[in-house]
Amino acid sequence: MIKRLTLTSAALAALLVLAGCGDAPQEISGSGVKQDGAPYTGVGKSQYAQGGWTTGDKTSWEQQLKARAQYGQNDYARVGAQPK
Repeated sequence: MIKRLTLTSAALAALLVLAGCGDAPQEISGSGVKQDGAPYTGVGKSQYAQGGWTTGDKTSWEQQLKARAQYGQNDYARVGAQPK
């Protein structure tokens, strides 16, 4: 009885180990990886676009990021406190 239980457990363990090897390979197809466009090119007309920058203009995009980082996301500038 114990020998049968041991053999059954070993067979079940071997089956579980082999089941992990059955995954299909995940390779890139012939077209390759899709490349995203530059972030400053935008998505066209959007209600969420910040005013003051022109779609496709890298310089105005960088200026908007700099202004947002300084005035919108800088907690020290928002409350008037000085960083330590």
